[in-house]
Amino acid sequence: MISAQTRTTQHWYVAYTLPRHEKSIAQRLAGGRVSCFVPLYSEARSWKQRRVQLELPLFPCYVFVRMHPELKTSLLSIPGVVRLLAAGGAAVILPDQEMEALQSSLKQWSARPYPFLSSGKRIRLKDGPFAGLEGTIQRRNGKRALIVSLDLIQSSMLVEIDTADVQPCA
Repeated sequence: MISAQTRTTQHWYVAYTLPRHEKSIAQRLAGGRVSCFVPLYSEARSWKQRRVQLELPLFPCYVFVRMHPELKTSLLSIPGVVRLLAAGGAAVILPDQEMEALQSSLKQWSARPYPFLSSGKRIRLKDGPFAGLEGTIQRRNGKRALIVSLDLIQSSMLVEIDTADVQPCA
């Protein structure tokens, strides 16, 4: 039996979308009963002999949605939404604290996509807005950077860090 609190509780889910539909889906959800989060990064590209500044999704084909579980069917009816990320046949619920950490850290730090890594030296950040997050440390242009990998969606982002803010994972 489902309790009244469970029926009224909103959870974070990950919607898998068609390529290049992330922002249009977010616009459709704006002002509705489903809130969403599409992290973007800015990138300059050359196009027809001019430079254009684009806002691109940090995690292509993924939109983070916060909704009541009974709204899953209506979310899936939106053109461009393919499915909800699932494990064992059930939609995966993302922990609120992970989504809060992701949102707050992206407000303070710039990030851009990075190829997903499944192996490498793991570290944990001990200070700053990403404190507590684990990732793989890399060296880029003489600076240290942390590659934070979200295993659930097999995506990663590159964040420049100070080595004083990291500690090895146990």
